[in-house]
Amino acid sequence: MNRRRLLTWTALILAVPLLLAQAVPYGRDHANPPVTAEPEWDSPRTRELARRACFDCHSNETRWPWYSNIAPLSWQIQGHVDEGRQELNFSTFDRPQEEAEDAAEGLLSGEMPPWDYLLVHPEARLTASEKAELARGFRATFGGESEGRNGRHLDDECEES
Repeated sequence: MNRRRLLTWTALILAVPLLLAQAVPYGRDHANPPVTAEPEWDSPRTRELARRACFDCHSNETRWPWYSNIAPLSWQIQGHVDEGRQELNFSTFDRPQEEAEDAAEGLLSGEMPPWDYLLVHPEARLTASEKAELARGFRATFGGESEGRNGRHLDDECEES
């Protein structure tokens, strides 16, 4: 078999599963649910930084880029958004948000935003000072060393003091 024919068959073998994957509907419904209530942000700056770094997965204001319509990327992106909204959703603060207390910790540990999100969303990369500023804003909004505007504590040590 000559080289050109081998390349043609290899391309077909790779293309067919990708084309078939487009028929799987998961990750195609990019309608954002309504925003029912936001936190009482401590400042507009905290909200601005959270919007930049967190809202695509942790709110009902997700921006869906063109590649979010192409399987299997659409499956991964939809999974990230579903999981993010389940853990913490800044758009449904009329419901309990147990994970809000851990927002600053996840940010400062480097767990959030995820590395694969940062690859394609450079605007979400926060400088060290922006991370510190957002963590302070999360603590002030959700609680922390002193109780925040929403009456929640950031960690159990605060309640023991």
